[in-house]
Amino acid sequence: MEQVIFTNSRGESITFSRFAPFKLTSRVFSDGVHAKVVTQRSPYQDGVTYVDGQIQERGIQLEFLIVAENKNHMAQLRRKISSIFNPKLGMGELECHLHDGIKRKVDCVVEIAPSFPKEKETRTTRVQPCLVSLFCPSPYWVDTYTTSRQMSYVMGGYKFSLRLPVSFSKRSFQRGIVNEGDVETPVSIEFKGPAQNPTVYNRTTGEFIRVKRDLSENDILHIDTTFGKKRVEIVRASGRVENAFHYIDLASSFFQLVPGPNTLEYNSNNDSSKTRVTVTYKNRYVGV
Repeated sequence: MEQVIFTNSRGESITFSRFAPFKLTSRVFSDGVHAKVVTQRSPYQDGVTYVDGQIQERGIQLEFLIVAENKNHMAQLRRKISSIFNPKLGMGELECHLHDGIKRKVDCVVEIAPSFPKEKETRTTRVQPCLVSLFCPSPYWVDTYTTSRQMSYVMGGYKFSLRLPVSFSKRSFQRGIVNEGDVETPVSIEFKGPAQNPTVYNRTTGEFIRVKRDLSENDILHIDTTFGKKRVEIVRASGRVENAFHYIDLASSFFQLVPGPNTLEYNSNNDSSKTRVTVTYKNRYVGV
């Protein structure tokens, strides 16, 4: 059964399905998403050269019926719809549950507040059609859960490569991670000390991110590579939060996981069996 749950910024939610009181009348997830084709043209060139394809923002329309027990109940349900889908509340979240058990969600804002058409053939004292338009700044659906993978010196059930370059005598710890989504996805990295100049590599893409700082045993380094939300912070043992953005190695990249297998590796100039590195991410999908 297809089920849709909208939750606004106040945590208020409403569920739509094929049952009362809010019955979906159209499948909202079959809509396509537009792509902007980026090209370039050289002098005297026939045609153009393809450069990239940029997926545009997504629009979603919710069409449903409000099914009430009586006239007063109808007024209460309409009031609830208008309150939850308040455009002034900012970013909300739309979650879909599909027939095969798959769950996806997307961030969205109310673009057009609920409208209540007055067609005589569908509207009665107990049934009222309703339409809500949503705008999704990011077109991608994501998993409703966060995938987490840990890299460490000792971890039961897993085997990690141990490399000892003669010139530096550093340990390196690898972990295979699979991005099951359709596009690249950002990562959140938690690096628990002790460590010196902690570094995380994506060997699949050849990129890395290095922070030129020392971490004590109880310090935690947080790195987020999300576009528009990039951050590098160190939470010291005292609880003080230190902005470490300006300590990033200039050759670093805020890398993302490419679709398919990725090999991640970490090391530092002062490795310890107490060091723990956790990578979290969400798969991103073009459609559902």
